[in-house]
Amino acid sequence: MSRIWAGIDCGKTHHHCVAMDADGKTLLSRRVANDEPELLQLLGDVLDTSDGREVTWALDMTGGEPGLLIAVLINHLQELLYIPGRMVNRASDAYRGEGKTDARDARIIADQARMRRDLRPIRPGDEATIELALLTSRRIDLVAERTRTINRLRSVLTSMFPALERAVELTNAGPLVLLTGYQTPAALRRIGLSRLTTWLRNRKVRGAENLAKAAVEAAERQHTAVAGEKVIAQMVHTLAREVMALNEKIAGTEKLIEGRFREHELAEIVLSMPGMGPKLGAEFLVAVGGSLDAFSTADRLAAFGGVAPAPHDSGKTSGNLRRPQRYHRRLQHDFYTSALVSSWSDPNSKRFYDRKRAEGKSHIQAVLALARRRVNVLWALIRDRRCYQVEPPATAC
Repeated sequence: MSRIWAGIDCGKTHHHCVAMDADGKTLLSRRVANDEPELLQLLGDVLDTSDGREVTWALDMTGGEPGLLIAVLINHLQELLYIPGRMVNRASDAYRGEGKTDARDARIIADQARMRRDLRPIRPGDEATIELALLTSRRIDLVAERTRTINRLRSVLTSMFPALERAVELTNAGPLVLLTGYQTPAALRRIGLSRLTTWLRNRKVRGAENLAKAAVEAAERQHTAVAGEKVIAQMVHTLAREVMALNEKIAGTEKLIEGRFREHELAEIVLSMPGMGPKLGAEFLVAVGGSLDAFSTADRLAAFGGVAPAPHDSGKTSGNLRRPQRYHRRLQHDFYTSALVSSWSDPNSKRFYDRKRAEGKSHIQAVLALARRRVNVLWALIRDRRCYQVEPPATAC
């Protein structure tokens, strides 16, 4: 059956749609507001233009700004394809003209969808996967903000009291509690070791005595007050409070992630894999869309996750492999981290890792090889709907 292609360059307030037929002739080009009545009108006009032909929609984003657009199209049973923005940018060099407009980008998207057969479909996600996507994205933002705040805290504390910054680890809860009460060398010397230990214990700080000892010793090494010490101490107090608040938000978000993840039908299978906890498991489900329907083989999943090397042959050179350039960064992080943990805790993974190291592979190469092997196992477990076992099940003769 003949078909037309509708490419959409997605934006925050407006989208631009270009529809073309099999010969590349433009049938419709329109800028529409990111509003349901406008989107429904666009859908109706494209379907009218198709004259009964099948319509394939192609978008350069899969979530966020075009969320309403995707929901409208999916609710009306339209076929959607995803073409990454990076692919659109590279393809634009092959088209005439150097200008960049939303209309031109939308036409390139439609034309690429017309010619290519390797674009991933955009499928409707189940409610659990959508919620996990929101929660994991929120956690990533909170962790990034915590890292920025800790770095600011380190910088400010170093400008006033470098010995204390060296003596304590600001990613731990105890030093943060300490900084909410005492920030300057003089204040720590006044309270002394015994009273500071009691103060920390009353606030349920683990290792209170060792932390108090390290702080007082740092205070004894600095008897000079820097300019602006009072204001700096207030900033240290405020930043320490902010980090503690972020820790509470992250912990609360992680509880929500774990609770929602365990309700998913694949949670038990994913958790059975050594090294895959609730956070990594949730990120895995989000990356693959809640199922492996889009990955007909384990090789495709490995390539998508960036743990399968890409061939880089030229001329007489063959068999040359290199790190892939296009892959899901977060999914690769999940595969690598879980493989690293399993190399310590799972006997099968440890044997495989030790064998790769004995072959001369570096630590990172051995972990990546293990991650690649584990993708095969995880894909097969999900396909067969069974959990991981240290000893593989016996096969019938």
